[in-house]
Amino acid sequence: MRRFTTISMTIGAITTLVVLEAVAQDPKSYQGKAVPEAKQTSVGLYVTAAEAHEQWQADPETVRILDVRTVEEYIFIGHAPMACNIPFAFQTHEWDNTNNRFAMRPNSDFVALVSEWAKPNDTILLMCRSGSRSALSVNALAAAGFTNVYSILDGMEGDKVKDPASLFHGKRMKNGWKNAGLPWTYDLDPAQMRIKH
Repeated sequence: MRRFTTISMTIGAITTLVVLEAVAQDPKSYQGKAVPEAKQTSVGLYVTAAEAHEQWQADPETVRILDVRTVEEYIFIGHAPMACNIPFAFQTHEWDNTNNRFAMRPNSDFVALVSEWAKPNDTILLMCRSGSRSALSVNALAAAGFTNVYSILDGMEGDKVKDPASLFHGKRMKNGWKNAGLPWTYDLDPAQMRIKH
C-alpha cells in the first residue's frame, strides 16, 4: 500500500510538472493571461520588463538583454544601460501609406550579429518598443537554434493607454521598462551597438 501511494504521488508530481511546463510554454498565454497575437512567439517564453530586470540583476554574467529597436529609438528614446542594440529592422525614409508611417526594412544580418554576440543556449531577453518586434526577433532566433530567448512583453515604452477620459489616452504610459522606473540612459557605448548596413 505504501509503495502504491509513493508511486501515485510520484506520477501525480510528474503530471503536475508536465502541465506546468505546458502552461509555461503556451505561446498564447503568460501567467494565465492571453498574450496579444502580435506579441506571441513560437517558443512561448515571456517576461515583463520588471521581471527581465530582476533576472538580469540576479545573474548579470549569463542573462543578456538585447534591444532590437532601431538605432534611432535606442539613441533618442533611451535604453537600458546593460542592453546591447542589434536592430531587427531599420527605419527607411519611404512613407508607407497603408500603415500611415515610415516603412521598415528588415536587418538581413540580425541573426548573424546576435550569433557573434551570444551562444545559442544563452538566456537572452529581447526588448523592443512594446513587444511586437521582440516577438518577431525571438521567432527568428528560435528558428536559428537559440533555445532560451524571451520576449519582454511590455518593451521599453509599454502599451498605449486606452481610456478617452485619461490625459494619457493613446500614449505609451501603461507599462514598460521606462514606466516601471527601471534604469535607462541616453549614454552610448559603441561596444553595445552592433550594426552592419
